[in-house]
Amino acid sequence: MRLLCCSAILVLASCGAHEPNRPAQSAQPQPEPAHAHHSHDGGKGYTKDFSQVERFAKHFDDPARDAWQQPELVVKHLQAAPGQTVADIGAGTGYFIPYLAEAVGPTGHVLALDVEPNMIEHIKRRARETGLQNVKATQVAEDDPALPEGSVDRVLIVNTWHHISKRPSYAAKLAKALKPTGSLLIVDFTHESDIGPPQQHRLTPQQVSEELQLAGLAAEIIESEQLPKQYLVRARRAQ
Repeated sequence: MRLLCCSAILVLASCGAHEPNRPAQSAQPQPEPAHAHHSHDGGKGYTKDFSQVERFAKHFDDPARDAWQQPELVVKHLQAAPGQTVADIGAGTGYFIPYLAEAVGPTGHVLALDVEPNMIEHIKRRARETGLQNVKATQVAEDDPALPEGSVDRVLIVNTWHHISKRPSYAAKLAKALKPTGSLLIVDFTHESDIGPPQQHRLTPQQVSEELQLAGLAAEIIESEQLPKQYLVRARRAQ
């Protein structure tokens, strides 16, 4: 299964990523690239091949995407602060990386995680070329973000959550990875959105919230008129 790209959970977006972090992302709605392959694994996750980085980068990093993705607004809702460690799951081509790197500052850390090795190499080049020294890109498994317990302050998952199989189990691993005051933010496509994964693979914010609660997290749905194609769900470790 290919969870990716862009973004964020492998995020791990988004069809989040970036359609994982994923949709064909541009100002005007577009169908998924003809070369993309996707299948359905028992209703647990939406599979797509994101190995052809340059083709997807044209959509994921299209400047026109900013108009509907609102990256600065998303990072504001993430509530990242200088010196924190942020994990972008389903980081894809690294669309959110510059915004996250700025939010945590030179003393913070951005962990760009994805299951696709070609995407990880792309992010590494991007970070080098733009001088983002606080970014570390790492390939991870489809079912494990490989984050040590209590190691991250924030987790961002954009256009990627619907790609993940066994989401409650995955969320439980994220819950363990969060610091006591940590939180995660999931951004994904609404059923009404004119871009994103096939309708049968979309999740409602209520479904996402329930999956996070099954992992022992306290979840809340965030309303935002500035993200007409997407919804946001924030979760924290239950007290």
